[in-house]
Amino acid sequence: MDKFAAFGKNIGASFTPFAARTQQYVKEQFGQTEDKTELPPDYIELEKRVDALKLVHQKLLSVTSQYTNEAYDYPPNIRESFTDLSKNVSEKVQLLSRATTTAEAQAALTATPQAKPQPKTFNHAIARASLAGSQLLHQSDVRGAGADDSLAQALEKYAVAEERVGEARLTQDERIQQRFLAGWSATLNTNLQFAQRARKNVENARLNLDATKARVKGIANPFNSNKAQSHSEENYTEAQRAEIEKAEDDFVNQTEEAVGVMKNVLDTPEPLKNLAELIAAQLDFHKRAYEILSELAPEVDQLQLDQEVSPARSIPPSIQVTQF
Repeated sequence: MDKFAAFGKNIGASFTPFAARTQQYVKEQFGQTEDKTELPPDYIELEKRVDALKLVHQKLLSVTSQYTNEAYDYPPNIRESFTDLSKNVSEKVQLLSRATTTAEAQAALTATPQAKPQPKTFNHAIARASLAGSQLLHQSDVRGAGADDSLAQALEKYAVAEERVGEARLTQDERIQQRFLAGWSATLNTNLQFAQRARKNVENARLNLDATKARVKGIANPFNSNKAQSHSEENYTEAQRAEIEKAEDDFVNQTEEAVGVMKNVLDTPEPLKNLAELIAAQLDFHKRAYEILSELAPEVDQLQLDQEVSPARSIPPSIQVTQF
């Protein structure tokens, strides 16, 4: 029985501060209290800066989290078959280079699928469409007259280049996930959460202080409007003064601790370092894409020049127009 009584006493002791804080909070919301301990201006300024930092992280993460989705730039209107996604373009080009007949070329395009389908990125989709177009032109040249041969070659080269760009994009995405998203998520879910908990402790300590003052003044009952019952601080007992001082000390300690936590969050260099990593990853990708396409462009230009020099090469002799 004694153990049960002690258990009930502990429950009551832990519940009473919560109930007092809740009651004080409700009174403040309904304007039923005149005395409210004000937070220091510097503390309020820190809170605003922390809130701004949190919002910055949430907004940028809501956008950049797309880097975890491989198909973020994959056109929704594309309908690629499982066969289309079976092998990468480079492998297909190698198989096609060894094909000597149309049947062998078709077999190369529909070779046994890999265990993992090819990436669904915009660049990979362009690569697959370009290679398919190249093969259509080759297969349409049944007479071996070299019809549209230059365009077919250009499309094949473009397909290989676009696949390389797509792989560079995937490398960028992985780097951003590891060096930016992970860091900013950690700041949002760890550092800023620590600051939020510290601020919550300050708010609880303030509510507890104001509730203690209100109770000692004899106005804890929200239905009691007889202010004459309240008495000045000179009439407090030693026990009442000690209770208020204890609540004040807790409020001061929690405020100082929260200030330290918030300053650490605001002063940490991690967010800026993570942002620099994001920019570096994007820069490297665009540089790589530029290099790949810069290598391709002269080759395609040369094919175009060759075609202009020999325009009749793409027209089968049987249908060339004879001038009279």
